[in-house]
Amino acid sequence: MRSFRSEPILWIHVAGLAAMPIFLLLCLLFLSVGQPVLPVWIELLLVAAVGVIPLLWMQLRRPFYIFAILGIAIKPENLTEQQRKILCLINTKLNRVLALVAAILSIGVLWQLYQATPLVVNVASFLPQWHGVGLVLAALTFLASNLFLQIPVSVARVLVTNDTEFAAIKPLPLEKIKKDFTILGVRVNKILPQLTSEVKTEE
Repeated sequence: MRSFRSEPILWIHVAGLAAMPIFLLLCLLFLSVGQPVLPVWIELLLVAAVGVIPLLWMQLRRPFYIFAILGIAIKPENLTEQQRKILCLINTKLNRVLALVAAILSIGVLWQLYQATPLVVNVASFLPQWHGVGLVLAALTFLASNLFLQIPVSVARVLVTNDTEFAAIKPLPLEKIKKDFTILGVRVNKILPQLTSEVKTEE
């Protein structure tokens, strides 16, 4: 039986972490657009609320169903026993703690971005200097950066699980998958080809 760590979609989500700096850079540019019209703490609160709360709420209440990418999700009934075990590791108290820690760290990063806005004012000068629009776009790009942080964090928890612990896990029942996870996207039978290994025996 192949290792659960060879599940391709796990590594796709981990690789998504590389997109986080791109969205943070965009967030920085949009924060530097125009002249602030609100106190700093209000602007930061608005951007943080849009960028952190929806994803954190999802991860705490009904975690993201990781067998989905780019608006396409594998039908829960088509998951293998191993994939349903992986979902058991996603929906744990530890992952909720990790989600909270990631959210707190991201707010710290947002504060650092705001402090750095004077350094990129000239770079952002080519954009329309509408500060309100800039704040909206900053909030949306900050939301995207958090998406590419929260999901890899939850997947990383799976990858560090030892084989003995994984073997002892019971597959998550189908009805709990639909009830306990946020499944986004069009549901299909398969997204990626399954990696299979055949053991040949000699008679």
